[in-house]
Amino acid sequence: MLDKTKYGWWRSAVFYQIYPKSFQDSDGDGLGDIPGIISRLDYLEKLGVDGIWLSPVCASPQADNGYDISDYRAVWPPFGTLEDMDRLIREARRRGISIIMDLVLNHTSDEHRWFKAALKSRDDPCHDYYVWRDGEPGTPPNDMRACFGGSAWEYVPELKQYYFHQFAPRQPDLNWDNPAVRRELYDMIRFWVNRGVEGFRLDVIDSVAKEPDRKITARGPRLHEYIRELSREAFCEPGLVTVGEAWSADVEEARRWSAPDGSELSMVFQFEHICLDQAGEKWDPVPLELVKLKECVRRWQTGLHGVGWNSLFLNNHDLPRVVSRWGDDGQYRVESAKMLAAMLYGLEGTPYIYQGEELGMTNIRLPIEGYEDIETLNMYAERLERGYRPEDVLASVHARSRDNARTPMQWTDGENAGFTTGTPWFAVNPNYKEINARAALADEDSIFYFYQRLIALRKRYEVFRDGEFALLDPDDPAVFAYTRANAAQELLTVCNFTPREQPFALPKAFTGAETLICNYEGPSPSLRPFEARIYYKKR
Repeated sequence: MLDKTKYGWWRSAVFYQIYPKSFQDSDGDGLGDIPGIISRLDYLEKLGVDGIWLSPVCASPQADNGYDISDYRAVWPPFGTLEDMDRLIREARRRGISIIMDLVLNHTSDEHRWFKAALKSRDDPCHDYYVWRDGEPGTPPNDMRACFGGSAWEYVPELKQYYFHQFAPRQPDLNWDNPAVRRELYDMIRFWVNRGVEGFRLDVIDSVAKEPDRKITARGPRLHEYIRELSREAFCEPGLVTVGEAWSADVEEARRWSAPDGSELSMVFQFEHICLDQAGEKWDPVPLELVKLKECVRRWQTGLHGVGWNSLFLNNHDLPRVVSRWGDDGQYRVESAKMLAAMLYGLEGTPYIYQGEELGMTNIRLPIEGYEDIETLNMYAERLERGYRPEDVLASVHARSRDNARTPMQWTDGENAGFTTGTPWFAVNPNYKEINARAALADEDSIFYFYQRLIALRKRYEVFRDGEFALLDPDDPAVFAYTRANAAQELLTVCNFTPREQPFALPKAFTGAETLICNYEGPSPSLRPFEARIYYKKR
């Protein structure tokens, strides 16, 4: 078991993200909840994870599925109570699993008491907790657009002012230039640390130093000043793990975020690799060019080695299912899911599993009326207004909607996939009859056990943690091969990204090497469809 009192323990860890609304319902109301999570901790312990990243559980009107917080120190009642959270923290820790909370520090809900007070008067102290500009109706301060569509400015007639919101109008941005705002947030973080939370994922943290008058939302001039203060004032304990969601981060920026001295954060979530298969907007997908992915991975692996730390992920609550995106969710679903896992787990960084990824869960296809996600629905309406054909917009939804990741967890082949005895809050993917945890646990060759083996390998061999990366055959459009090496050990990871056999010759340096893991039975002179192998040798 990892010693989580020591700085850097997360470099040997694997985390599992839970989207509480869709994980496990315990009371039949159709919504996942904290007692439901507690009931599945043995499953996660069996998988071998060291921590749970818990998407927001704080009180919220759910305009953006909990990323609009109305009370940072309370639990949303359908999820449970503070006592349930205490029990989750306690029961998880008993199994060697840390709870990592998701904190939204860039904005609040418009139902937060601070914003309600801000609306009452310009003279209220809470008014300056948010970003306001004077103006007249119909003439916003500038033409900035919100991420979820429409203007980034919302007019309040009573105040004759606009407030700024990078996301939905019901998510007003906090004014981090106000020291009182920062003190409130630091006090809140200590509230959760005192309850036993062992880390935090920081939502869109690269946006807190916004300067909307200059149209700057990410990486504002005071960003690193704020993050260093946040780390110093709120993340004092050496074992706390902190990961910042930073869509704007490049390699150089990530070095500052995750410097080994711990002055800012433990690691970053960066998304360069996730944006490689889109033409401009994410709603315009193009086929992934493997050569581009390999170069992207090479740049991050070599750029952070020894000077920073990265998160490793292909799925999360905002992304479509990767087996449908970069793999094959039909004939080769199992093989391609395992291949993608092997490709990722051979790299340097801390892996994150998104719920159901270890089962090979896939995207869902629904009529537009079946979707819940605010971003998806706004995009659909806007594109229809711009003259797009409905069938083309729906194809983009099927490929890229965030709701693909938010279908209920598939536990069994029984009613509602074992998620709830009631009516699920969101559609269950019809393929739960074949793809579910019960079937995976009964099959020793399942994707679940492949992940379990990868996690165990990362803990057994130091080279997974500290080996230096080298890319092989960078121009090969079908096979991703790389080595990792430290003074004593060396790995070779080879992944066929296609549904066709590919030629392969084991490098001479790995003659006689041990095959640590492979997603096919028995040897083969060529790489079979979506085959992955990881070789190991001592140096």
